[in-house]
Amino acid sequence: MSGSARSGSLRRLVADGLVNARDLGGLPRRDGTTTPTGRVFRSENVDRLTAEGWRAVHDAGIRTIVDLRAPDERARDENPRPSWVTTVAVDHDGRDDAPAFWDRYWENGLVATPLYYGAHLRELPERTGAALAAIADAGPGGVLFHCAAGRDRTGMVALALLTIADVEPEAIVADHLVSVTDLAALWATLGVPDQQVRIDALCAEHGTTSADAFRAALAAFDVDGFVASSGLDDDRLEALRTFRARVT
Repeated sequence: MSGSARSGSLRRLVADGLVNARDLGGLPRRDGTTTPTGRVFRSENVDRLTAEGWRAVHDAGIRTIVDLRAPDERARDENPRPSWVTTVAVDHDGRDDAPAFWDRYWENGLVATPLYYGAHLRELPERTGAALAAIADAGPGGVLFHCAAGRDRTGMVALALLTIADVEPEAIVADHLVSVTDLAALWATLGVPDQQVRIDALCAEHGTTSADAFRAALAAFDVDGFVASSGLDDDRLEALRTFRARVT
């Protein structure tokens, strides 16, 4: 990563109840600039935020949350969200709409590994397109997007967003790997085994690593083809390229 980029720790959104939350600003672009800070954030599920944590989210300027989870996941949330934040739900998986895709990846066990990211972006571009449209269309203030752990669905949306914003590829990879590291704390908090052990084993079976699998998905991402089939119009693309310069 370029020395001008802010590290994952410096970009971290410190909010009680989140362990995998950060600002996507401060990442190096190919033209030598960096992505603007305080506009677009990523995290895991926000349902564990405490009142103090929500205050930190508010103080960061976030006013819209794009929830990438399926309806049955959202229904399991236990805590209300503050009135000052608007939540936009986008079912990024789209399992009911693409059973053939999901049957294939549940059968081979590669769901929740970077080994399915490229296929999802290629075969179901409208799902990530809908998430990006929600980010672009949000009202004034920062936008935070999240799924359950903030790694897979959130990772694919971040991959597409940062590519559209012309972020250097290795900086996109490095940002993804922050989640790989941070999620150890989430599994410990939940009292469940570290999922990364299984992911690493599956990647090894396919002759790669988690980092290189993500790097391969990024390298294979056809941004022009994706844009053409994602449903994103020129105004939304401009909002994404500029990290919502006109509305934030």
